[in-house]
Amino acid sequence: MDVFDFFKDPAWRKAVVFTAFGKSFWGFAGAAVAFGVLCWLIKGPEEVWAALDEDLGLLVDLMPRVVVALSIAALIWVMMPREKMSALVGTESGMRGLIIATIAGTVTPGGPSSAYALLAAVAVTGADRGALVAYITAWATLGLQRILIWDVPFMGAEFAMLRFAICIPLPIIAGLIARRLPFTLQIKGAET
Repeated sequence: MDVFDFFKDPAWRKAVVFTAFGKSFWGFAGAAVAFGVLCWLIKGPEEVWAALDEDLGLLVDLMPRVVVALSIAALIWVMMPREKMSALVGTESGMRGLIIATIAGTVTPGGPSSAYALLAAVAVTGADRGALVAYITAWATLGLQRILIWDVPFMGAEFAMLRFAICIPLPIIAGLIARRLPFTLQIKGAET
């Protein structure tokens, strides 16, 4: 059997086109093409090619980060003891789970590609939806790397400390609200 026989399988190709990319990808791709045509008509082909050149540069810059972040998340998912994670941030973790998730979100470095990859890895271990919301809220509002790289240099230490102090309760509040909402949380990929 050839290593690349899966390329010949029509079911695999259909899964790649419709499942791996999904409806949102194709929606954004369609919008990008539509706005590209609109830009071509209004600004001309030079502007379209300049924008595509900038996009390619951004893609080349981001792709290594995304690959590394997803690899780290996959390795954490494989190495993570499910029962211990479930005990720390699972449905029975209570306020302690929200606090642990808030601290983890605060110290998680990097951009969305690392934070959301780790969030997905923790989600499939049975984490409580309140803890998941607290984690990503803490990452977005309390991230230490954001404070050190952006807040302090641009706004000063006093502003950074004030913003941090005001935002401390937000992840806990968001987690408590998420636990109370009458929705069933369905994590993509949790069924595997």
